Amino acid sequence: MSNYANKITIEPVTRVEGHGKVTVHLDEDNRVQRARFHIVEFRGFERFIQGHPYWEAPLLVQRLCGICPVSHHLAAAKAIDQVYGVDPEDLDPTATKIRRLLHFGQIFQSHALHFFYLASPDLLFGVDAPVEKRSVVPVALEYPDLAKMGIQMRQFGQEIIRALAGKKIHGITAIPGGVHKVFTAEERNYFLTNDNLPSIDTMIEWSKSVVDFIKDYHDKHYALLDSFASFPSGHLGLVSDNGELEMYNGRLRGIDSEGGVTLDDVHCDDYLKHFGEGVEKWSYMKFPFLRHLGRANGWSRVGPLARLNVSDSITTPLADAELKEFKAYTNGKPNNHTMHSHWARLIEVLHCAEAMKELLEDPTILDTPERAPVNRRPEGIGIIEAPRGTLIHHYEVDEKGSITKCNLIVSTTHNNEPMNEAVRWVAQNVLDGQKEIDDGMLNQVEVAIRAYDPCLSCATHSMGQMPMVLQVFDAGGEMVAEHVKDPT
Repeated sequence: MSNYANKITIEPVTRVEGHGKVTVHLDEDNRVQRARFHIVEFRGFERFIQGHPYWEAPLLVQRLCGICPVSHHLAAAKAIDQVYGVDPEDLDPTATKIRRLLHFGQIFQSHALHFFYLASPDLLFGVDAPVEKRSVVPVALEYPDLAKMGIQMRQFGQEIIRALAGKKIHGITAIPGGVHKVFTAEERNYFLTNDNLPSIDTMIEWSKSVVDFIKDYHDKHYALLDSFASFPSGHLGLVSDNGELEMYNGRLRGIDSEGGVTLDDVHCDDYLKHFGEGVEKWSYMKFPFLRHLGRANGWSRVGPLARLNVSDSITTPLADAELKEFKAYTNGKPNNHTMHSHWARLIEVLHCAEAMKELLEDPTILDTPERAPVNRRPEGIGIIEAPRGTLIHHYEVDEKGSITKCNLIVSTTHNNEPMNEAVRWVAQNVLDGQKEIDDGMLNQVEVAIRAYDPCLSCATHSMGQMPMVLQVFDAGGEMVAEHVKDPT
């Protein structure tokens, strides 16, 4: 028999990629007893990719998601390179540069999508804003210059992807041991000077202005941003050999909430020695953790906030200056403020713009890359920093070249426990003990989740649409109210 008297269900969580729900259980006095973020749909890619030839993986896994297909494409490509017989440092330098440019374009457009389209209503209109203010439409109406900037910044990143992969979604750039096509001078020049598309210099200028915007916003709303859904946690991300922010190829570094090292720049090929994955009966999404710390204490945040926390510096000058200011705010200690993820994300937008300019102006990116010779291996591991955090692809292949085993730890999967912790924070600090729980309070649960920019579709697969259902139960367990918002 249940010990809970009341139950609140938020389904689905809105303005995130994919579908999930939140349940909050309360006692007879409306005191929160339990709060959870559920992923309730089946995830099947690890199984149905088995039996396919290994060289198909970088193409197939893009279908995990229409928002971040490039991330899965490149993580799989790095793993399949190893199966083919090439380690990242041995790939042709021009091929690596083309892949990096593709990767920066993906992160740039994805971060722009999240900030301008999904997160900005929370910041511009408040975490308890009325329903009519919770979309990009009122942003476009009331802040047209900001909305236009966001649209064109995302367009720039999408055009980079189109030029290198043939199309903006589910294209092909990487092949085992190389890349599918060269980057022509005409294609390159389109992003440097073109009347139909703002130039890369404009992208840098706009990126800097958006970082200035979020800093000014923080100065005016620091009481909220420093406290809302803040909690101590571990942080995980890739760094270079020099401890710099690394998006494409680096070593795994983990720190705890005070800055103590929990994962000391380990080689990506050794990830399985360090990570375990827990399961719960109430969610299909797994819970990764560091083995030596255990399930209860070994979970970490990933993504922009975590990446800036674990990095010592950034290779591009404007972003590096912003990183120093970001770290100074917490006196060099790890930043555990969930809402500062937006600040960190925009610093990464600036870094991606600067990095794209460096690559676009590098004359060797127009060279014809040589494909390495095949030297087959039975296993490959590819790890990159996707927009939402550390992404792991691991494949085993038989002597015929068929995939026999696949393990994927998606960025949002790493953030599963942190997102649940954020939900619990809002439940305890906003909903607990309230006689009347209104829609604005419930929206704050979603605000906390949205700060992580979760891509639930990367971990779940379903067809059709889901309505939003809010149910309220009385002390006897009877449903006393139900509100349904049909997505159609």
